Amino acid sequence: MRHERATGRRKGWLAGPWDGDLTVAIGFAREGIDEPHLHTQLMETYLVARGTASLRVESETIELHEGDVLIVEPGEAHTFLSSSDDYFHFVVHVPGLSGEEALHEKQPVDRSRLGL
Repeated sequence: MRHERATGRRKGWLAGPWDGDLTVAIGFAREGIDEPHLHTQLMETYLVARGTASLRVESETIELHEGDVLIVEPGEAHTFLSSSDDYFHFVVHVPGLSGEEALHEKQPVDRSRLGL
């Protein structure tokens, strides 16, 4: 058994192969972070539990609402533009990567790529 409790950290908890034997990485966040980037290997799935957010994927702005799911494919640049005060999402990374591979997998991109 494994139990994770939120401790006030901005990004919440994460669970994945870097500290266990899960084949996916899962986590949650209480806000969308404006940090333009892409992933070279993994697919990132956002499951919106509460609130709303505005997210940019390449040149398209997507409005997320409670109950929505958004799947961002490898190579698609994305960033959050805003999120409501009550925003909360779960995020799933497939495949789950570990250690240094996970750290280097996230590649920053220039805002101009997103038309921002």
